[in-house]
Amino acid sequence: MHTKKQLMDGIRRRTRAGAPWRDVPERYGPGETVYGLFRRWQRDGTWHRIFEQLQAQADAEGLITWDVSVDSTIARAHQHAAGARKKGTCRSSRQVVCSPSPTTTGSDVPEVG
Repeated sequence: MHTKKQLMDGIRRRTRAGAPWRDVPERYGPGETVYGLFRRWQRDGTWHRIFEQLQAQADAEGLITWDVSVDSTIARAHQHAAGARKKGTCRSSRQVVCSPSPTTTGSDVPEVG
């Protein structure tokens, strides 16, 4: 029988390493048992309560800075970087009729004859 401390150490090791539950070393208990404790505590809210208590303790000790920074910067790639066609160009491999640039008006088109 494994102690709860061993199972909790197994949960910590698994979450730190990012490994599958089946790869938790046997010294922490069978992977199914370690996962069972983790999942049970997740369902009943134990992990959330632990987080809230640790957060409250850290806040009381002044270890948390509650500054909020909101940044509305947007990063967009240029349309041609995404493969969009450029105005007035045609690719010879496609059977597409090229149209004049949208900025061209009827008065800008030279008359024939």
